[in-house]
Amino acid sequence: MAMDGIGQPGVAVSLEPGLRRVLAPNPSAMTGPGTNTYLLGEGDVVVIDPGPDLPAHAQALRAAIGAARVSHVLVTHSHLDHSPLAARLASETGAPVLAFGPSEAGRSAVMQRLVAQGYEGGGEGVDAQFAPDRCLADGKVLETPAGRVEVLHTPGHMGNHLCFGWRGAWFSGDLVMGWTTSLVSPPDGDIADFVASCQRLADRGARVLYPGHGAPVADPAARIDWLVAHRAARRAEVLAALDRGPATVEAITAHVYRDVDESLWPIAARNVFAQLIDLVAADEVGADPGLHVAATFERTQTA
Repeated sequence: MAMDGIGQPGVAVSLEPGLRRVLAPNPSAMTGPGTNTYLLGEGDVVVIDPGPDLPAHAQALRAAIGAARVSHVLVTHSHLDHSPLAARLASETGAPVLAFGPSEAGRSAVMQRLVAQGYEGGGEGVDAQFAPDRCLADGKVLETPAGRVEVLHTPGHMGNHLCFGWRGAWFSGDLVMGWTTSLVSPPDGDIADFVASCQRLADRGARVLYPGHGAPVADPAARIDWLVAHRAARRAEVLAALDRGPATVEAITAHVYRDVDESLWPIAARNVFAQLIDLVAADEVGADPGLHVAATFERTQTA
């Protein structure tokens, strides 16, 4: 198994028998080396996360697929770096696009309330036009030419996020990656859901994780444990910041991420707000005049 290195964009790299990866040419601070598109099967193929609708990536996928039939197009979640090419690929091959649902699907109750109250933050990077041909329920097992594929609903990074299990490996999308932590940006992201989804994925006992960005994760259990501990540490840091007195999201971010370049604070603030939403729900923190990104937050008396 090729566990080291990512390879060049547009080149199909064999990861194990029956599995290839094609890297999209969209590197960035948020995507790392780029989006990983996976091809399952040695004859007919299943495509996981077609990626951004870039002509070069579309051409690379056509070359990698060759004369094979595409039986399924699976999408872990509908961010613009994962899902837009799905519609074109489906049109060209006749394969159905399968996902949990459209971009607003799977949001937690608290996030739905925020949206109903007019909160629109966090929508950057969302593929608002995404519409799968078929919606996949949690626990669904797909019979494909590449073998059985298990579906696991794993909201947290995004409400409609799925992980896919195949031959003991799991395609973890943006839930678990080896090179960075996931952005959790309300109302699409939810900290409580993220931690619960990490635990559900850990319970599957994966032999390896194939993430949406970066190299395979060779020790899934250790990586998931670290990610959950990291979120718990951030939660403690947010509470410690509020022990100093009432504060806004911006002030808390500046305190918690004081060792991080200020250019990254707007992104970090989304994670802070996600933590605060969860703390308000747990009645450890209050929000004045109400739960909103512009509120002032403080520790509650019961805390």
